[in-house]
Amino acid sequence: MNLVMEGLYTAILLIWVIIVVHPITKTLYNYMRKKGLSHTKAVYYNRKIIHIFAGGLVVILVPYLYSTPLLPGILAGILALATYLPHKKNNLMYWFQTEDNIYEVHFCIMWGIIVTLGWLIFKNWWYGVIPVAFMAFGDGVTGIVRNMLYNKRTKSWIGNIAMAAVTIPLGYIALGNIGAIAGLIASIVEHFEVANIIDDNIIVPLTSFLTVLAGTYIM
Repeated sequence: MNLVMEGLYTAILLIWVIIVVHPITKTLYNYMRKKGLSHTKAVYYNRKIIHIFAGGLVVILVPYLYSTPLLPGILAGILALATYLPHKKNNLMYWFQTEDNIYEVHFCIMWGIIVTLGWLIFKNWWYGVIPVAFMAFGDGVTGIVRNMLYNKRTKSWIGNIAMAAVTIPLGYIALGNIGAIAGLIASIVEHFEVANIIDDNIIVPLTSFLTVLAGTYIM
């Protein structure tokens, strides 16, 4: 019975993500372009909206809907494939995808890996959910702040301060002091990318998760 209900939840969440990615952000893209925003700024806003309302909202619901990471992992895999294929076929969803990177694919993959590891290691959803939430909500906020201030995709400590204002309280509420520390570290490492290959969608959740993992043995 649980598997049937969880399958239903997964279908509903998949439909929600599709709604966010297609009619909502595509409509927003057209609206922003009509208002004079550049293609780059409109795309970047949409990427962060998807971070928050697809990746973030869904991961926060995971502990309340699922008993194992099986179906959340499958959902993440479906979405990773769905975002990768447009790159492979050179048929991008132009309102949020770009030719120069596949970071949204990394987002989906890390979403599934970290949520699964959190459950497998701790038998507690929140140890995986919170690092992903840092990526979704924290990185989403910092991206929006930067996009408002600059006319190009760039890193700025102002954005990282905005991220910390989200991740530190979120981490503390869910996991206590170690969660707050992980939120602070996530806000710092987000500022850096490694050779344009390992982006913040990998660094933020991985570093946060490793911080929490280490903290359980130290604190």
